[in-house]
Amino acid sequence: MAEFTYTTVPGKLKPFFTKLREVGVPPKATVQWLKSLGFTSSNDASLLGVLKSVGFVDATGVPTPKWSNFRGANSKRVLGDAIREGYAELFAVYPDAWQRSQTEIEHVFSTSSSGGRQVISKTVSTFKSLAELAEFTPVTAQTDLHLSSEALHVPVSSAGTTLSSRASISGGPSVHIDIQVHIAPESSAEQVDQIFASMAKHLFGGRDRE
Repeated sequence: MAEFTYTTVPGKLKPFFTKLREVGVPPKATVQWLKSLGFTSSNDASLLGVLKSVGFVDATGVPTPKWSNFRGANSKRVLGDAIREGYAELFAVYPDAWQRSQTEIEHVFSTSSSGGRQVISKTVSTFKSLAELAEFTPVTAQTDLHLSSEALHVPVSSAGTTLSSRASISGGPSVHIDIQVHIAPESSAEQVDQIFASMAKHLFGGRDRE
């Protein structure tokens, strides 16, 4: 796992990202450019690393389209998506990482950092300060259910057709259901109707479809 980027001045992230929306996009993000915005401390240079970590600039400091998109009406959503991408390894562990505690995030960062406690603390502060400025698209949990014909009381034979449906569980995550239904070529129309009537019964709580 790659080490996560951090700034030694996480408290300046809010005014810094506010400035990004107020000023023009420079040809290149440099220390001199930072100073022109009023970030003159030597520690402020670490803010440039944060821009790289969320993909607002490339490896050479040249702004990417994400920076321009951030200056639009959906700035918080753009930043949220950029953070999710830049901290992909964290979000792989905690899909709702922005809602997790300091301790939980520290555990993840500590496994990929060779730094000491102070570095880990700054790394967490950097992430949390960024997250406070962003809006994250909710993660929809999806479960794949592979139901056998026996569970549906559907006769099994050789030739088949595939039925795919999507159901929503009230108050819970959406569920994706893939059903394999195999119908013998010699089956009568009445038998086929019975198969789908049985599926309707077990999938829709006994409500028969006409």
